[in-house]
Amino acid sequence: KDNRSSFWGIYKRVATEYDDQFLVRYDSDMSDILLISGLLSAASMSFIVTMESNLSPDPSDTTNALLAQLVQIGLGNLTAAGSMHADPASTWSPTVLAVRIQMFAYTSLSMSLLAAFGVILGKQW
Repeated sequence: KDNRSSFWGIYKRVATEYDDQFLVRYDSDMSDILLISGLLSAASMSFIVTMESNLSPDPSDTTNALLAQLVQIGLGNLTAAGSMHADPASTWSPTVLAVRIQMFAYTSLSMSLLAAFGVILGKQW
């Protein structure tokens, strides 16, 4: 019985040391991942905000079209004013490239936030 108790005592000591080293190492790694995912989230968000204007029509185009119509009406040229589009935004659509870039940016942001969420859960566990 003495051999068994010394085996389990040594096992407990070695297992505790290993577990402590494991926790210290992975806590440090999770902190690094949390920092990197936070920085990546900030970078992704800045790209999303910068590219957001590419997904909507330029409001100055609508203003210019309406001003051109008013000028035509003021000049008495009602037929030219009636043939112009009052709202160029109704015919506008974003480019496929802009939509794809936004899609990748939002995917990157989502994955980064998911990684940060996983790290928070891991650190709390």
